[in-house]
This record gives sequence, structure tokens and C-alpha cells, in this order.
Amino acid sequence: MATMMPTVRSGASSAARRHLLTAPQMARFVTDGFIMFDAFVPAALNERVHAEQEAGRGHWHEGEAIHEVFEWEPVRGILQSLVGIEPVYDHSALHVVGPNQETAQDWHADSIIDAREHAFDIQAMYFSHDVPKETGPTLVLPGSHLRRVSNMSIARYKNIVGQRQLIGSAGTIAFLHMGLWHCAQPNHTDRTRYMFKLRLRPGQEQRGLFNTDGLDSQEVRQVLRGAQPWFGDQERAENVQRAKLWRYVCGDDSVDVAFEGVLTRMHI
Repeated sequence: MATMMPTVRSGASSAARRHLLTAPQMARFVTDGFIMFDAFVPAALNERVHAEQEAGRGHWHEGEAIHEVFEWEPVRGILQSLVGIEPVYDHSALHVVGPNQETAQDWHADSIIDAREHAFDIQAMYFSHDVPKETGPTLVLPGSHLRRVSNMSIARYKNIVGQRQLIGSAGTIAFLHMGLWHCAQPNHTDRTRYMFKLRLRPGQEQRGLFNTDGLDSQEVRQVLRGAQPWFGDQERAENVQRAKLWRYVCGDDSVDVAFEGVLTRMHI
């Protein structure tokens, strides 16, 4: 299996601690199934990536600038927080929505055939140009990553309360749990919309990889106890699944953020 990119070798150095996800940011990822950074990648690099995309060289094995995006230390720090120092390349794709494309993609989750209980792949979605609503940025359903489904089995759904478009400026990049429900949207402009997606598998156990300072803070607990609008009467069931994932990424089996300490009470 190939490592994330050709320049990464065994014994790759860690990103500086300041570039790792904080405890509140990781709590947001666990709660929503994604975390997004608006206008994150430097403008000059976005312009180079976009130029390669426009020239038909925007794929992982064709472009050069796209590799620099994922070698940039702030991005490496986020990846390290989620999948470790040496993540494994799974696949990549350049998703293109042409000008004035009126159809939307169906809701789906990518390749959810997985025997792992808590471990997860991540999918980085990067936009080299501005993606206002009218260009059709990717639509996601926060919190859906813990509702494991089989690929297109959710295609019959349309609008779901709480859904969110990844609207942002050039350089926006979102990091998604592999199970997050998502779909492309119509492009109502005369411009082509590009989104580069990179899927990575963890190169090590995903426990305690982020900056765990403030792990027990009130801010973290408030994030983890929040409910998604579509939960309905399933809030407690979803809360337990979220608490299990949080315990896993924290690397501490005594952590229990479930309602009424239910993981502890049930000796889980």
C-alpha cells in the first residue's frame, strides 16, 4: 500500500503542536462528522491549483500544486490529528460541476463497508476557488456519520432538516468522517465548480492524536452534548454512539460524556 504521497517516508516528522486540532475542534468533528476551515489555504497556492484544474491537470497523479496543499504544515497537522503521521492513500478524485448544471447528486455515503468498530477514514474536500451557494458547494448532513448506511441506500431522501452546504472562499477545506452523508449541488453560474477530494486511511490507531489540552472543559462538553435538528426522538441513542467515538479518539476508556454516564453504568 502506498503512503499518502510519494514524498512521505517511514519516520515522517510530526507537525508542530500548534497545528494540531484542539479539544473543542475535535469535539466538533466527533459531533458533526466534519470540520471546515474557510479560506484556509494561502491565496497563491489556491491560484496555482485552480490553474492546473482549468488546464485539465487537477488530478492527484497529474498536478503538482495539489500535493503542496496537503504537504503544508497546517494541513498536515489536521490530518495528523485525525489519521496519524503516516496516513495511507486510499483514493482521490476531482469533482467537477459544470456551468449551469441544474441537477443535484443524490445523497450518499462513500464506500461504507467496514468491519472496524470506531476507526475511520477521512475525506478532505478542498476548494481552490470561491464557492458561494449558487455554485453548488457540497451538501452535508451534520451528525449523519454515525448512521452507517450502504452507499446509495439514502438516495431516496431529498431535503433533510439541519443539512448544510460547504459554502466558503477560495482555499476552504473540509475534513469529513467517511460515513458523513453528502451530495453535490446544482451550479447556477457560468463558472465551473471544482472540488478536490482526498481519502486517507489511518496509519496508526486514532487515539490521542490531537491536542488534548482542555479535554474536560465545559466548552468541550457543551459541543458533545448538542443535538442535531434531525435527531427527533433518537437523541439519546445518537448521544451514546457519539460518546463511544469520543472515548476512542481521546485514547482514554474512562472518559464518559454520554447522558447520565451511561457508558460507565453499563460497564462499557
